[in-house]
Amino acid sequence: MRRRPFLDQRRPSFKRRWQQRPWWVRLVLSLLLALACVLLLAVLLGSPDPGASPSTSTASSGSEATSSPLLRQRSYLEGITDALNMTDEMMSARSFSRQLMDQIYLAKTYLVVAKEANNLQFAAELSAQVRRAQSILAHAAAHGGTVMEQEAEKAIRDMSVLLFQAQQLRYDSGITIMKLKGQVQSLEEKSKAEAEKSTKYGQIAAEELPKGLYCLGVRLTMEWFKSPELQRKFSDRSPAVQSNLRDSNLYHFCVFSDNILAVSVVVNSTAINSKHPEKIVFHLVTDELNYAPMRAWFAMNDYRGVTVEIQKVEDFTWLNASYVPVLKQLQNAATQKFYFSGSGNRGTPIKFRNPKYLSMLNHLRFYIPEIYPELHKVVFLDDDIVVQKDLSELFTINLNGNVMGAVETCMETFHRFHKYLNHSHPLIRAHFDPDACGWAFGMNVLDLIEWRNKNVTGIYHYWQERNADHTLWKLGSLPPGLLAFYGLVEALDPKWHVLGLGYTTVDPATIKEGAVLHYNGNMKPWLKIGMDKYKGFWDSYVDYSHPLIQQCFMR
Repeated sequence: MRRRPFLDQRRPSFKRRWQQRPWWVRLVLSLLLALACVLLLAVLLGSPDPGASPSTSTASSGSEATSSPLLRQRSYLEGITDALNMTDEMMSARSFSRQLMDQIYLAKTYLVVAKEANNLQFAAELSAQVRRAQSILAHAAAHGGTVMEQEAEKAIRDMSVLLFQAQQLRYDSGITIMKLKGQVQSLEEKSKAEAEKSTKYGQIAAEELPKGLYCLGVRLTMEWFKSPELQRKFSDRSPAVQSNLRDSNLYHFCVFSDNILAVSVVVNSTAINSKHPEKIVFHLVTDELNYAPMRAWFAMNDYRGVTVEIQKVEDFTWLNASYVPVLKQLQNAATQKFYFSGSGNRGTPIKFRNPKYLSMLNHLRFYIPEIYPELHKVVFLDDDIVVQKDLSELFTINLNGNVMGAVETCMETFHRFHKYLNHSHPLIRAHFDPDACGWAFGMNVLDLIEWRNKNVTGIYHYWQERNADHTLWKLGSLPPGLLAFYGLVEALDPKWHVLGLGYTTVDPATIKEGAVLHYNGNMKPWLKIGMDKYKGFWDSYVDYSHPLIQQCFMR
């Protein structure tokens, strides 16, 4: 073997280094090491409990001498007993209470299986024994004692016989679990089927035209064409009335609807609760079918001096397929099939297969600046609302450069953007925050000057063209509204617009404070399926003493 050179330069050994230290340093280090060993032994061995008896201490010492020096870990069993705070009675091996309770739990399981197997006699006997055992436990609890052997012995023995018989009938735990799982699955399927039926029938009921509304429309049409006086009221409008329609200093509201009675409630409730009804102008747009009866109704009734203008959507010649993407899509056979027949294997949900989505009245809200080119500010109202407060303050609210004032609906997660839009699409994912707050159509303050400056209608057209294949969102007017007005909405106080009266329960205090109550949802107040507890707010603005109302709505 080759010898290492420079042996004298190797690192000195520990023994050599220890001997090179001064004697007093070695003494101090030795004392410290001895003290540390003593302390470690004391910790590991522990000291006996001062309150323990000598015998206990001796036994403990003997046990410690034979046990590991490591700290003993608590068993899982000790953790259970501590967590459940079990009594001595339940922990006793001879506890009759525990035996009875265990038998009750097992017997109840076998009882379900016996009924499923149509073994009714055996089920009846099990049920009787369960009641007997429960009675014994209840009697003991009422008297603050324990279950005695003489009263529990026969009950435990009789129940044991029945439980043994259940095992002979193959009512074991495996079969029981399988049967219960099958039962739960069956109930879930039935529940799902009933929910689908409820949704379907509710949607059908929401789409129906009530007999009273149909009757009212027919009678008003007859009144209009047989009464030249009614026709003159709209054809011979005074210069003052014509001026009001363009005066931006007045309070302008617009409603787009084919429901005459609903629109009359909107106008009536707004007028009654207004401090200055003579300054209110309502711009109503309907379709060809309801144009004559709606003019007849508002010619026959006066709403505290409110000015009413009625137009029909068919007169807007600029509203054509070459300008309006959604109109081009609505005229497409494939789009109509998508609405009414569904697409793909599962089809379109029934809530989207609603004729209102094919009505241009539902999309007019995106063309308000074109409809009213001379106006500066307008409040848009849906026809399923009731006004409870004076709304003139809405026209003085500072929108801080935004186009729209609306009440946000982001209190719950299902009103965020990701619930309305397809955020798996790269175009949506790249431009919009999935957790951005949604807001409500139905009562919206619109600054038409800012609208024109920011070309909101052009933005709306852009997104409608991108959604020709329905991959960005399904149907409806709210999703494209969220896109078109993104970053251009000023949040209003929630008291201005209270939602939910057509599908959910709303806090009475919130309703009382609300300026506008919105019956959004299928349960409209003019339908039989409307929620009775909220119909009164709407009914109070219907003149049921009117002859035509009495003829068509028999109460």
